[in-house]
Amino acid sequence: MRVALPEAHHMNPLGHLSEHYAPEIVNAAFGFSDVTYRMSKLPTRLFEGARMRTALINGCQLCQNFRVLRDRPDLERTNGPAPDEAFYAAVNEWRTSSVLSEREKLAIEYAEKVGLDPKALATDEDFWTRYKAALTDDEIVDLAFCVAVWMGIGRVAHVLGLDAVCALPALREVA
Repeated sequence: MRVALPEAHHMNPLGHLSEHYAPEIVNAAFGFSDVTYRMSKLPTRLFEGARMRTALINGCQLCQNFRVLRDRPDLERTNGPAPDEAFYAAVNEWRTSSVLSEREKLAIEYAEKVGLDPKALATDEDFWTRYKAALTDDEIVDLAFCVAVWMGIGRVAHVLGLDAVCALPALREVA
């Protein structure tokens, strides 16, 4: 941890942050995250593919081990088929994977481009032509804000060392 965390809070560092360090900002970030999980209309596999690619780029171990249907059963997401572990493994090799659909690959590619080179993404007309042919404007905006949440909060969790001490049950307590 890069900030002081009393021993009693090692199992729930996110809860400690939300109570003791910039609580208005931390809780607003958690609220934004929760809204993306509750309100996104994206198919679950498309959503999870982009989320997992973001987690891999960020280096956040907590995010890489998170599974939306397992770890947030309160969401009752029914947007298409559920991802399995073969799906999550395929995100690592998304360009050549036969497990992923073209739309899922485009969502993963979008997350990768946002995470690694957003300036180039803004002017990549080839990508935008393919992306807009496969996703609706509503899906594009939905995914853009989901990736923004995952990128920001995942990076904060990783650089502050939260992902090294936080367990998934503690994440569920905050959500």
